[in-house]
Amino acid sequence: MSALPGLAQAPAPAGAAEPPRLPLAQVVQTVVAHNPELRAAQQSRVTAAASVLSASALPNPRLEWSSGRNRERLPSATPGAVQGWAIAQPLENPSLRGARVEAAQAGERGSQHQVAVTRNALVAQVKLRAYETVLRQAEAEAARDAVQLLEQVRERVRVRVASGEAARYEIIKADAEIINARQREQSALLLAEQTQLTLNRLAAGQLPARFQLVLSLDDAIDAAALQRLEPGEHPELRLLQSEVDRAQAQLEGARASRWPGLELRYGQTREPDIRQNMIGVSVQIPLLDQRRGPVDEAASELERARGRLEGRQAELRQQVLQAWKALEMARLRTEALSQGAVREAEAALRVAEAAYRFGERGILDVLDAQRVLRAVRADLLEARYQQQAARIELEFLAGRHAEPPGPL
Repeated sequence: MSALPGLAQAPAPAGAAEPPRLPLAQVVQTVVAHNPELRAAQQSRVTAAASVLSASALPNPRLEWSSGRNRERLPSATPGAVQGWAIAQPLENPSLRGARVEAAQAGERGSQHQVAVTRNALVAQVKLRAYETVLRQAEAEAARDAVQLLEQVRERVRVRVASGEAARYEIIKADAEIINARQREQSALLLAEQTQLTLNRLAAGQLPARFQLVLSLDDAIDAAALQRLEPGEHPELRLLQSEVDRAQAQLEGARASRWPGLELRYGQTREPDIRQNMIGVSVQIPLLDQRRGPVDEAASELERARGRLEGRQAELRQQVLQAWKALEMARLRTEALSQGAVREAEAALRVAEAAYRFGERGILDVLDAQRVLRAVRADLLEARYQQQAARIELEFLAGRHAEPPGPL
């Protein structure tokens, strides 16, 4: 099976199986299914749902029972056993209970938005790492081609040096260039392996140890589709809005806590000759503590949550503009390099090689021309990667990966 254009792999040992070819969608699906951080965020929704049940639970009644003996101290008293029992039912302030339930529901919505925030960031990171892997593999392939070309040049130099047509320092220079090119190849392969290890770490080790990505830095970018994305749909804004709602409910609860509620009580006491039935009501009067401290704390927390929301909205707008500028700069740079600089560098190399063959120039001119061409091609690869990175950033800022894709 032949490798895709633009993808480079380390030479496989003889008889070794070829690494599997994985499309980006499959890698993303594997990471989303097994990432520990995302699974922890999903589990937090269960905790938040349980907190809603806890907040909406009604207080339990309280039952009391007592027993003793009545001793005769007066002539009119009748000695004997004395028993009593009572039942009390707290009646919570409806406003306090409603605010507590609303705060718990806002927390549950926040946990759902937190899952979306985590998923959006995770998918964007996976895509960015995938394109970085392709970039490093392409750099390794370019370095490998440079090594092969330099070896051909070295052979021609060796023949000329052996015949006395060229100085010995030319073959020393060619050897040095080959060593540098091999070092660049190994460095690029190691960086590619590191990015693959990062992807496997995000997938909790569920990806193959070595694999090929069915991906290219030349993947088309739909600018019109990117323009239709709305930054206001970013899940982090919805998360911050849920925090504002929760803080608002906590403020209402703090205000309502000045009157926590009533307690109804019914009791009965039985003596040898008397039975007493009693009904009572108890209420806490906000005379000494009017809950000013909790109210002020909740009001301050509400203002802090609103400030975070407004600040993040402004920050997102600036990030979107910055991503668009980065995309446009990378696009212009890619066009300039692919249409002008690369062709000029290739033409300069052909001229230098022809002049060297006819003895008009030395090997240093050829090596310099090759070095310039490698640098221009490396810049072109980097510009294409920056294009994809800017696209991924725009999709992330619009929250495009917050929700799983629907059925086809």
